Amino acid sequence: MISVEERAQRVKLFITDVDGVLTDGRIILGNDGEELKFFHVHDGKGIKLAQEAGIEVAIITGRESKIVERRAKELGIKEVYQGIKDKLGIFSNLLEKYNLTSKEVAYIGDDVNDLEVLKEVGLALTVANGVDKVKKVAHYTTKKEGGFGAVREALELIINSIDN
Repeated sequence: MISVEERAQRVKLFITDVDGVLTDGRIILGNDGEELKFFHVHDGKGIKLAQEAGIEVAIITGRESKIVERRAKELGIKEVYQGIKDKLGIFSNLLEKYNLTSKEVAYIGDDVNDLEVLKEVGLALTVANGVDKVKKVAHYTTKKEGGFGAVREALELIINSIDN
């Protein structure tokens, strides 16, 4: 049985979902149709630390939002895929683009639309408030909930395993 730390040591690409992972899952819609999301600064810093450690970061989300595009740009995330129904297809394209095996990828998701990718990656991660079906396939569940530093926690697990 491969330990979580051993799985984390191999990670070269970290893929994250948005709603419920980088955010708390709430979607605030204004009267004029504007969509608002809450992002935690700890997650942003975790992404920057991962990038500094040589880990590529990607976003794959089923929803489309200008605010996600803006946040990704602020964090220097070049691989941003929104409005995606086939997350596994994007995952496969990223493997090819970066010449990686699935064992070298970590994915963090919270809901059933993340299951296909979670079952394929070397390190499957979910947040404390992820759904039970996702928790059953995840190699690691964060102590923090989505939108409250869970991505930072997951990335620190990876970065710390590389440093050891």
